[in-house]
Amino acid sequence: MRTFPRGSRALQPSEHAHPRGPQRQTCTWATSGKKTQPQPSAAAAAGAAAGAGQQFKLQRQGQRMCRWWLQQTSVRGLGHEIFYITFLPCIHWNLDPFLCRRLVSIWTIVMYIGQVTKDMLKLPRPLSPPVVKLETRVDAEYGLPSTHAMGATAIFFTFLLSAPSRIQFQFEVGLLMAATLSSLVCLSRIYTGMHSVLDVICGALISGVLMLLTYPYWETFDRFQLTSNISPVVALVLPLFLSYTYPELDHYSTTRGDTTTILGAGAGCFVGYWVNEQLGQTFEPQGNLLPVPLPTLTVHALAVGVARFLLGVAALIGTRQIVKALSLQVLYSWYRVPKGDESARRRREIEVPYKFATYTSVGLVNTILVNRLFMLLGLL
Repeated sequence: MRTFPRGSRALQPSEHAHPRGPQRQTCTWATSGKKTQPQPSAAAAAGAAAGAGQQFKLQRQGQRMCRWWLQQTSVRGLGHEIFYITFLPCIHWNLDPFLCRRLVSIWTIVMYIGQVTKDMLKLPRPLSPPVVKLETRVDAEYGLPSTHAMGATAIFFTFLLSAPSRIQFQFEVGLLMAATLSSLVCLSRIYTGMHSVLDVICGALISGVLMLLTYPYWETFDRFQLTSNISPVVALVLPLFLSYTYPELDHYSTTRGDTTTILGAGAGCFVGYWVNEQLGQTFEPQGNLLPVPLPTLTVHALAVGVARFLLGVAALIGTRQIVKALSLQVLYSWYRVPKGDESARRRREIEVPYKFATYTSVGLVNTILVNRLFMLLGLL
């Protein structure tokens, strides 16, 4: 090994003669008298940084692809507007309005309690970093409990407990499906970085406790909802009151708007089911036919089901767009807000009435008009 006297300086690679002329510098050498170690040059460091940046971009692209896929599935979409306007009405149109009514009732109660609990406890979501968040819309909301976990547990297990008296199926298979689907929703909230394990466990447990406490009164509530003369008044006034009195926060959060959406959809469905009962046309299986066998899945049955779904969703989306535009126009004019002021929608005096009116109308159309439209078109 070549050594240098103390205090001497090692020659730089560029100082050595080279038969082919000057070469690009690739490394430097330590100048101490100790054993020297090669150090990367600035160009090499820049290349490594560029490689790391490219790898990070690829990771982010992969995450965006995963996010897009998750957004297209009902697992992660549960609790979002796309779920409200597709899955629950589809149960009404293609299976049994009774089951849809029961699901909407329990789902509305559970989700309202979950949203209020979240904003009263004010426990934050997981920090980012280290968590990579794949959803930004609800990032301003608090974390515990996970209302997605609450909604999934309520819907799937309410269906499991209510369906045996209406349709014939193997209970063990239904239990497995309910546990699997609710677990997938809970895990998706952890995967997307929106909740901790504690958040989803607490959400599922709270939902289970609420179902356990209310289960003995489900039939009583159902009779009141369908037969009481004050049922439509309570169904409209109570949710609207709860929307206006929702807890205020020191910053804007989507929880009040989402809660108003849920309460409005529930109110519209409750009034619609009461109207159907008074008209004597509930579209439900009756008498000794219960529990009915599941329909055979034929090409014709599948085509009719898809036609109902597409036509029904089109009717609901059309209702949503029309009522939303009209209600915002009226409220902006009443409060003298410029039409282009999007931030005004966050004000309580505008957000609550426009969302409540919009989704109450959606609920009414779903329960009263869509099935009658199917009858006119020969789809029911």
